[in-house]
This record gives sequence, structure tokens and C-alpha cells, in this order.
Amino acid sequence: MAHSSRDTAEGAGWGDHRPGEYKRLMPSRVEKLSWLDPRTLWPARNGVLASWFGDPTGRTRARWVEQRAAAGAPADAVIRRTDADRFSFMVIGDTGEGDDPQYAVVPGFLKVSQGTEFAVLASDVIYPVGGTDDYGSKFFRPYRDYRAPIYAIPGNHDWYEDLHGFMRVFCEAPALAPEAAPRRPTRAWLRSLLWHRPGAADEQRLAEARELRSAPSQQAVQPGPYWAIDAGPVRIIGIDTGLLGTIDAAQGRWLREVSQGNTPKILITGSPLYVDGEHHPCAIEGGGTVDDIVRDPGHRYVAAIGGDIHNYQRYPVRVDGGRTIQYVVAGGGGAFMHATHTIPRVRVAQVAEEDFRCYPLRGDSLAFYSRLYGRRLRMRRFFTLTEAEATAVIARRLGIPPTRAQGTPVRVTLRMRLVAGLLGAGGRPDRTSRLRLPVRKAYTQLFSPGSATYSPPFFKCFLRLDVTPSSVHLRCHSATGTLDHEIDPPVEDEVTIPLS
Repeated sequence: MAHSSRDTAEGAGWGDHRPGEYKRLMPSRVEKLSWLDPRTLWPARNGVLASWFGDPTGRTRARWVEQRAAAGAPADAVIRRTDADRFSFMVIGDTGEGDDPQYAVVPGFLKVSQGTEFAVLASDVIYPVGGTDDYGSKFFRPYRDYRAPIYAIPGNHDWYEDLHGFMRVFCEAPALAPEAAPRRPTRAWLRSLLWHRPGAADEQRLAEARELRSAPSQQAVQPGPYWAIDAGPVRIIGIDTGLLGTIDAAQGRWLREVSQGNTPKILITGSPLYVDGEHHPCAIEGGGTVDDIVRDPGHRYVAAIGGDIHNYQRYPVRVDGGRTIQYVVAGGGGAFMHATHTIPRVRVAQVAEEDFRCYPLRGDSLAFYSRLYGRRLRMRRFFTLTEAEATAVIARRLGIPPTRAQGTPVRVTLRMRLVAGLLGAGGRPDRTSRLRLPVRKAYTQLFSPGSATYSPPFFKCFLRLDVTPSSVHLRCHSATGTLDHEIDPPVEDEVTIPLS
């Protein structure tokens, strides 16, 4: 088995590696997406408009659900499969940028996914705005050799065109009829003036793209943007958290209904419930939260896996009755990397730092960002930290031993501390004042990459879950873009989750 980043720096992708062969899977022309480009940001404006003028996604979602019900989708939105009591499936989140980091995941994903029954895409299938015409290069082409069905839940980016592309591809739903313009002057009227709406899809282009995943074994039509899958001894429930990370009252009632019963359950969500050392329970319109439902002992949830944040995190949270629920962030499937070095020393819901897992490791994340901004700001000598230097300064700031063994001890210098501070590195909770917390969050946003990098290591990841009648074995595999990791994708974390 290949060394992981917890074992060696080479296992993280640092050092002299042969580049992977993922580029042979890519189209000849690739659009390099930049989140600093106004041409990208302007079409993706609907999230901001929803936060200012009210969020219309609940009403739009209800129209989609009504349309699917009229077309014969099951009223309970449950997909009833015939998998055996022992089966496996994949989870991969935030995939669809269509560039090097997404395609670098594919060779390892195909290797690890052999023998699995299906895959689930957890959030943000297509960037930047979920356009139907982007599905060819950002969904059908990269996963054309995965021979099983793929189900998906939408992320906020899939909602930037009112979910038209997502519903067309995964639910075979025709476009919604335009709604009547709201009366003016109201907040809804102001929102409608600026709202980004989907354009007409290129039907020939979509038909050609569908041919890439046209084998009978690859077909699946899901009932809507949220669903449940009964597979073997578990029920997997996918929820749609829309533009702003909440769910509407109707979906909340559905979630409570499908959560009933003694079958062990796994939640897949576009908004992780624990992330970056904080609890985000996910509000339900009309009262209550998604996490209230997950924690209810009568519902028998064993894990909650969320996309949206582009890395891997795991929080084993003890809840009532002595149970442990594994809360996982799994959004490292292809989009630009969100930092982990900004996560402070973990102390949340009785989860201590030694219980917490993340990928990339905080030191590797800091080294990655220091190189990125050393190049961008043309200050390589000042900004760039080696992986050993970054690991040492993170260990000092958090008051923890280095996650992987180091060779020669590294002396932490003033320059290293300044770079770590400028790039928003986290610290110990007892040394982080309330004033510094929003400052650290501002740093995190300011020093987001804004666009993907195009050379390894990429620090991408995906999950494989092996289900038996008594347990679920969850493994997080990494994808760095190097050839050795394509051949043998390292296991960065694993946990066995009991079902009894």
C-alpha cells in the first residue's frame, strides 16, 4: 500500500514524482476557471441576491418536485435498489470545474471504485453556475468509464441557474415554465431584475455528451433534487440545501418521514454539519435543524457526509445514548482546495484535536498556500515555506506534535510565523480571542486560491464505503496528480462504523 501524507512527505505528493497520466482523459481545450474573474463572478450572483432580497429556492424546488411527481416519480422519493447485504459505494464531492484538479482524481477513483454498486456526487456537480452545456466536459466525460449509476445532490452552484441543468441530467426533467413577474416595488421584484436565469440548452451537445455514459449499467433516474436510497442494510438520504445552506419546510417534513424506522442511515448533504472546528446544524424553515433529526436516537443515523468545502474532515461526535456519529466533510473531488491550516485546534462537541482528522494535513495546506502566494505576489523568498517548515510552525501554533515524523528538527523563525499569520493559520482556542476569530475568517476568504492550480500536488480526495450487515467501513483516498498515486491511491483516513 502506498504511503500516505501521514507517513511521509512523499506520500503527500511533495518531492520528485512522475506526473500522472490524467491529462490523456481531458479534452484538448480546457477552460481555466478563475474565481477572481468578473466574467465568472457575475453569472454566479444569485447566492448574493438571495441573501439580500430573499431566497426563492424553496418555491422553485417545490415546482420541480411537483413536476417530477406528475411525471410518475415515487411520492416518497425513495430509490429502492436490490443490492446485497454486503456492497460498496463511492462518495465524491464538489467535482465539476472540468480542469486538471478534477481529472487528476479520475484514475484513482476508477481504480478504487472497482466492484462498487453506485456513486454519489455530494454537492456542486458543475461550476460555475450549473449550466446544462457544461455537463459534457465536467460530468459525462470524466466519469464515462465508471460503469455503475451515479446519483447526485445539488450544491449552491448547481442552483445558480435554478437547477435546470441538474434536473435535466439526473432526473430527465424538462425546463420549468417561466413564472409571472413579481409585483413591484417589492424585494422579490428587485431580485428578479438582477436574477441570472438559464439560457437555452444545446440539445445536440447534450445528446452527444450522454453517449459517453450510455451503457445500461450506468443508467439511473433519480426522483428529484433530494432522495433516499434503500441499499442492502442501510438507507442513504440525500438532501438539497439550495443556495444558502438551508432546507424548506416541505423537504424538512419529508426528511423527518424518511428518517423514521430502525434501518441504519447515512446522510449526504451539500452543507456539512461540522466543519472547520464549528457546528453548523442546518436550519429547517419553520423550526428545527437537520442535525436535530440526525441526532435523534430513533432515526439511527451513523454518519453525515457533506460537500461544499473542498477538503476532507472527520469529527466523531458522541451523542445521546452513548452512540458516535461520524460527521464528515468530503468536498475534495475536483474544485480548488479550501485550506485546512486555518482550522484551529479542534475542541467542539467533545471532539478533541486527537480525535479529529483532515486532509490535506494543516502543514501541507500551509506549504501549498505559501507556494501559491509566493508565485502570485512575486515574493517567493519571503512567502514560500517548505513542507517541513510549514509542519513545524503549525505544530507550534496549535500546541501539538507534528502529524508526521520529521527528520532534522526545524527551528521556527519570525519569517515563518509571519507567513503563517498572513495566511490565516489557526491556533489554540484558549489563545484565540473573539476579536481574532472574525479576522481569521477574513484571512481565509482573502487568501482563498480563487482559481485552481495546474500542477501537482493537488490534495484532492474521494471516499469508498464498504457496507456489511454489521458495519460500514469508510476510507478517504487521496489524489495528488502523481503517477504513483494514480496506480495506488493512498488511504488518508479510515474508520469502521458499527451499525448495531
